[in-house]
Amino acid sequence: MSSFYREYQPYISPFDPCPPIKTKVFSTPPNLFLGFQPPNLPQFSPMEALKAGTLWKAFYDPYFSPYEKTKRE
Repeated sequence: MSSFYREYQPYISPFDPCPPIKTKVFSTPPNLFLGFQPPNLPQFSPMEALKAGTLWKAFYDPYFSPYEKTKRE
């Protein structure tokens, strides 16, 4: 898994009528790991920035569902 994905094992009740999901995965945004913005961060070109949704490459995080293995691999 990428460093932007975290996983945890929720409590599974013996009385739960649904089949359990034993490991749950969630995405964390890249700005959690950067602290404050350092000077001279690499930037996208203006057209790439519009497509990516951010000017700085360090803040770009494409979302892929953690359950869709075909896109991540």
